[in-house]
Amino acid sequence: MGWLRSRIADELKATVHGGDLKLERYARPVGDPGLLAIAPDSPAWRVHGHPTGMLSGGFAALMLQSLHPLAMAGVDQHSDFRTDPTGRLMRTARFVTTTTFGSTQAAQEVIEVVRRIHTQVRGTAPDGRPYRADDPELLTWVHTAEVFSFLRGYQAFAARRHRLTPAECDTYLAQVAPVAEALGAHDVPRSLAEATRYLAGMRPQLHATPAALDVVRFLRAFGRTGRERVVVGVLMNAAVGLLPGWARSELDIHRPVLVRATIDRPLATVTGRALEWARGPSEIHAAARARMAESARAANSR
Repeated sequence: MGWLRSRIADELKATVHGGDLKLERYARPVGDPGLLAIAPDSPAWRVHGHPTGMLSGGFAALMLQSLHPLAMAGVDQHSDFRTDPTGRLMRTARFVTTTTFGSTQAAQEVIEVVRRIHTQVRGTAPDGRPYRADDPELLTWVHTAEVFSFLRGYQAFAARRHRLTPAECDTYLAQVAPVAEALGAHDVPRSLAEATRYLAGMRPQLHATPAALDVVRFLRAFGRTGRERVVVGVLMNAAVGLLPGWARSELDIHRPVLVRATIDRPLATVTGRALEWARGPSEIHAAARARMAESARAANSR
């Protein structure tokens, strides 16, 4: 069992983090409160620290984001997700973990990297409209679709006693909004009600382009090994259940509610628990907690 646990943990670390957790991003400097200056066990920590919720929510976010034709055009014309999907996953995971759990400097550095990349991503969508990745409206869309999906993933797969209350859901969205604003987003939703209104307001602009449908097909077949394809398939099916019904319809995904409830979600829950068992206590969380403990002690001593 020890060999199996180590094998799964190594594969998970290699796929999500490239094999190197870069713990110095989270452990130093001692006493630094981090970019978001939020306490451990706050809603953002809980949501972003839950593997099953984040993986299923991440797949749901990619599908939901793809329904914006301009955002999808940028990904289709500039991203290397087809040739290096694992690299894309690692960069996204590193950005989220660093901005949530990392030091202030580490978070600012990854934000600056993304800002520089965004200035180079521009072009013309198939419908003739120009786009640029640093457009504040597109940044708000990408962020909101992402964190909304992360939140739904957490609420679906966290133990019932650990799920967020409505007030904590609002706190989560308020805590992560500064990251989007640092990237250049405007009018970022800071509560569940605001996010729900925002998504409803965006609905007329959203539809599945051929590129969006291609992304879904690609994600469903993703995996470098048979074992990886099985895990991705389970998580993708779970992600389908996190999407709003209209998004499933747009993406031409027809999966009966009974299948989603009695097969997809239980399978993802079991798979997620196996991944969490193999990973064990998060080294990233431990490093960040130790760094921030000094900040809390200093504040209490004043």
